[in-house]
Amino acid sequence: MTRFTATSVLFAAVALTAVAGCASTQKHESTGQYIDDTAITTSVKAAIFNDPSLKSAEINVETYKGRVQLSGFVSSREKIERAVTVAQAVNGVTSVANDMRVK
Repeated sequence: MTRFTATSVLFAAVALTAVAGCASTQKHESTGQYIDDTAITTSVKAAIFNDPSLKSAEINVETYKGRVQLSGFVSSREKIERAVTVAQAVNGVTSVANDMRVK
């Protein structure tokens, strides 16, 4: 019986360590959040690419916990505003940080 108890305690400790290792903190994403952010980044890039007034090669997109950061250079203030509007319309985006510059 003691061998069963020791094995059970060891299994519980390993399971708890694995679950805690995948949990998110303020500065680290969980695995699920990383996958979600990757999907959001891809969706925002696709939306920008499909907008005829924007050049996707000039706009960089990064996502962390649903917060999208746009950076790069565009030719006018209107294109900056359009890129922010397009990014905000993507499902899963919680906020958009605009670091784009007019060249």
